[in-house]
Amino acid sequence: MSGTHSHGDMLPRGTLFLAGALVLFALTAASVVRIADIPPAASPTLMREQAGIRVVKSRDLRFIDRADGAVVIEDVKGGVASTVVPGQQTGFIRGVMRGLARERRAHGIGDGPPFKLTLWADGELSLVDSATGRALELTAFGTTNRATFAALLDAKNAVSVDPEA
Repeated sequence: MSGTHSHGDMLPRGTLFLAGALVLFALTAASVVRIADIPPAASPTLMREQAGIRVVKSRDLRFIDRADGAVVIEDVKGGVASTVVPGQQTGFIRGVMRGLARERRAHGIGDGPPFKLTLWADGELSLVDSATGRALELTAFGTTNRATFAALLDAKNAVSVDPEA
């Protein structure tokens, strides 16, 4: 065994150069977007509004965790729209709301501001967090999962926006 060992031979010089160029490109691109104040892509909800696609039904809801593990879904205008008790086949509602609640906690927001659940004339169903502006397209999660939220629009106290709906 020879006593000489060189660390300079471990990575080819070209690889190090390309890695450095990639980091420099990423920093430059991020800086350009930030400095030029380039707006993010429009949300599907905003795009529908701009295209004039009308709201069929809409409801402002609050999702409140109870000590027994149930989730009470309250209509902002009064009354309980639904209650999701532990063990029901409603894991999708719980999962969606946990993710949105985690984002609210990260921004220091409680469960006071409502979520807007909207059925659009094009058949899409969206849920928008009024506090963070985050929008979820519920149709993207499949018909069964979409149906769990769509049922909240047809529950007691739902407001129909379109007189034909």
